[in-house]
Amino acid sequence: MDILYTINLTIYAFLVGSLLLGLHRKILAKIQLRPGPPIIQYLIHTLKFYFKEITIPITAATLLYLFVVFLDVMVWLSALILAVELKSSLLILIGLYVLQKIVEHGCGLSSGSPYGKLGGVRSVFSAAAEIPLFSVVAIVYILTNSVIISDIINYQQIYGPLILKLPIAAFAFFILLVSKAPNSPFRIVKGKDIVSGYMTEHFGLLASLIYIADAIAYFVLLWIFIAVFLGIGNIFLALPIMVVLTIIIAIINGLTPLLAPHHSVMLQITIALIVLLDLLYRVI
Repeated sequence: MDILYTINLTIYAFLVGSLLLGLHRKILAKIQLRPGPPIIQYLIHTLKFYFKEITIPITAATLLYLFVVFLDVMVWLSALILAVELKSSLLILIGLYVLQKIVEHGCGLSSGSPYGKLGGVRSVFSAAAEIPLFSVVAIVYILTNSVIISDIINYQQIYGPLILKLPIAAFAFFILLVSKAPNSPFRIVKGKDIVSGYMTEHFGLLASLIYIADAIAYFVLLWIFIAVFLGIGNIFLALPIMVVLTIIIAIINGLTPLLAPHHSVMLQITIALIVLLDLLYRVI
């Protein structure tokens, strides 16, 4: 593994992810008939908080309060290296999502804030919405005989994009992308009814690190969708498709209100069950 390439990839992922999240926010503003911030606003927020001092609430469990933030960064840096750079197993996504739930739950509970706690509890509740991952990975394996991303990309070079062969699985993964975007109808862990969810009590440098992790996470998830279902593994060739996907996601999020927690989870579980039925059909 080339360290210099890894550093450059991390910077690229953060910048692209930040600009895409800024584009997402700009489109939301246009849909809501507001001028909206500039596309670089996400970057500005990240840099602004980076230079502010760390403040820790008196009610916080300090070690956990600090640890979960750095764990958040490490989770998505690991995903970037393992998935995008090394193009290794799709199974890492399942493990990374388990760690991400620990981050969300830990961020919420460690602060001592009632809003943060509610966001942390919702993160556990929403874990059921990640069920589509298991079905998607399984059905991709059955078709391609591999869960290694590089093998899946090579398979598509020969047999064509998986999105044409597995449209239901692609749709389930796309819904997962929608759920992880800001202002998503499924984004119950950061719903405006609980201020900023599990991030309510994180300030300064800690908030900046969470912003960095979120930007890298958005880039990684978009890239995996493009690689697995469109067969495009090059990070530069994938960029225009990332822009198109972000525009579509922003339009969906801008026109759809936040769902109640149980509605959000049940809808995503329903989608997962549809993928599971498709999987059983192919196995039988």
